[in-house]
Amino acid sequence: MRKIGTKRDDVKGRSDADIIAALRSGNERLFARLVDEWSPAMLRLARMHVATRESAEDVVQESWIAALRGIDGFEGRSSLRTWVFQIVLNMAKTRGVKDQRVVPFSSAFRDDGGPTVDPERFHGPNEPNASGWRQPPTPWPTPEAELLANETRAVIDSSLENLPERQRAVIALRDVDGLEPAEVCTLLDLSPGNQRILLHRARSAVRRDLEVYFGDPAQNEVTQ
Repeated sequence: MRKIGTKRDDVKGRSDADIIAALRSGNERLFARLVDEWSPAMLRLARMHVATRESAEDVVQESWIAALRGIDGFEGRSSLRTWVFQIVLNMAKTRGVKDQRVVPFSSAFRDDGGPTVDPERFHGPNEPNASGWRQPPTPWPTPEAELLANETRAVIDSSLENLPERQRAVIALRDVDGLEPAEVCTLLDLSPGNQRILLHRARSAVRRDLEVYFGDPAQNEVTQ
């Protein structure tokens, strides 16, 4: 008997056609891997439109059931992941209406009211090196040493939670879940330009919070 996690049941590196064939043949191990890998992002998407985490979890569960039931009719007009995530969004929006907690699109562009890093320190969203530093922070930690530390992870998580809904969704899908820009635009109904702007703002806010945490002198001057 194969164990979950063997190469045969791994999701990474497998084509959509291979995964779809496996799901249609009833490969429960591969399905379990998909649930493990995709559910966190699905939960974040659902949470944008429903009142509670419990409602979001229900949406994700119902979406997986719907995806399994509909896999035979999947026509491949989008990637499998985009198709599954679209099911989540549709169900979450329907559930959100019932919960009377639909997030207005305009919330994507509201300011969170907090201090930000001076925008002149970053390349603009339409520049080739979008979201990169022009003037990097002085005590910027190395990814290997600091970003894996529990305390740093807590700062990042807290920063993400304080972002406006659409900014949080974009940065989570791009930087946490690894979706391609085109996928994010499709899922969130954004133009490429708006997607870049939201990502730029979200990354700037997270960098600001990390700079404050690590005591960057330049950031302290901005926030005073």
